[in-house]
Amino acid sequence: MVHGETLRFRLAGINNQNFIMRDEATGSWWQQVSGEAIQGPRRGQRLEAQAWDELTFEEFRYEHPRGLVLQGEPDLTDDYADLSWEDDIAELPTVTPEDPADALKPRDLVLGLEIDGQARAYPMEALRRDGVVLDTLAGVPVVLVAGEDRRSARVFRPEIDGERIELFAQPDSSPLRLVDAETGTSWDYTGLAVSGPLAGRQLERVQALPDYWFDWKLYHPTTTLFASSQGRPEG
Repeated sequence: MVHGETLRFRLAGINNQNFIMRDEATGSWWQQVSGEAIQGPRRGQRLEAQAWDELTFEEFRYEHPRGLVLQGEPDLTDDYADLSWEDDIAELPTVTPEDPADALKPRDLVLGLEIDGQARAYPMEALRRDGVVLDTLAGVPVVLVAGEDRRSARVFRPEIDGERIELFAQPDSSPLRLVDAETGTSWDYTGLAVSGPLAGRQLERVQALPDYWFDWKLYHPTTTLFASSQGRPEG
């Protein structure tokens, strides 16, 4: 929806391995990563971002046992990309200059956060290893949590009634459980308190973007990089 008008989009191309879509109404081109129109009559306008998740099917099915799955159209199979499409794209060069001083390689996966104009990238490899990362960005406390599948990740504001809580992964829990240091309450991967003094309370979600490092820093040139080994961000 843009200014009350519902737009329909089609694939227009790929820009720096980022999806470009064209709206049927004006032919304007829109960038996937930012939702911004970068060419055409609607240039400069921006789509409103919606909350979303990137999960394994196992994780989705556990949380939504009656959830629906979008199936492909059998009659259009020949029009779909080959199964090797992502591998083929990964072999293409990127247009973002590689900085020899970078702590990450261009295609290293990060979880990107942007709050009040400040951006920070969290290496996915470290998050998968540590399970839980506590941080503060733009004065806002955040907790990043790797899913039990170690492929998905979510971010929450670890606050209840304006008070910050410290969350840690409960060892060997399945399904995944977090425990806060203040009350011993147990929290699940949706941010819901499932047992303990705060049972029934819900943590606020913070939208994050899984992305390649080269892409994230292109659209967030002032981003910092969280260094888990030191527990602080790098410039």
